[in-house]
Order: sequence, then C-alpha cells, then structure tokens
Amino acid sequence: MDKVLYFNNLFTIYKELLTAKEQEIFSLYYEENLSMGEIALNKSISRSAVGNTIKIVENKLEKYESILRILEKEEKLKEMISRCENEKLRTELETLL
Repeated sequence: MDKVLYFNNLFTIYKELLTAKEQEIFSLYYEENLSMGEIALNKSISRSAVGNTIKIVENKLEKYESILRILEKEEKLKEMISRCENEKLRTELETLL
C-alpha cells in the first residue's frame, strides 16, 4: 500500500482522535493534495509548522494503529470476504465493513 493511501486510510479511522488543527492540515495535505507551501500561505503559518504538524499526525496515526490495529483487521476481513463463495454471506459481511 502506498504512503498516501495508507495515511488516508488511517486518517479515516482515527481522525476524531486528532485536534481540529491537525485534522485540517492533514486533510489539506493528504486529501486535497496541497503542498506544504500552499498550506502555509493559506493558514498564515510557516512551512516548517505545516511539516511538523504533518509529521506529528503521521506519528500519531501510526501509534494508534500499532495499538488498536483497526486497519490491519479491516484488510484481513476484506481478504477473507473476497474468498467467501457464499454470495449472500459475502454481501452481509461487506455491509458490516
């Protein structure tokens, strides 16, 4: 899984554990694909403050995942569902995710 997809997946799961500022900067960088310079200009903060915030959020997301392992479990469940031959059961399991 590439870095952007990995962090976007973690962000989807754990974003409520972040501050509003962290959520906003992370979203602008990873979801809106703005550069650190563009975010700094739009938020009237330094580029290094943006970079530091992104690094802090990445570290927090990885820490949350290392403890809770929600993304890992989701991926394993998706793999198991894809191998399920019972269509009705597969559909029911997919709705749970």
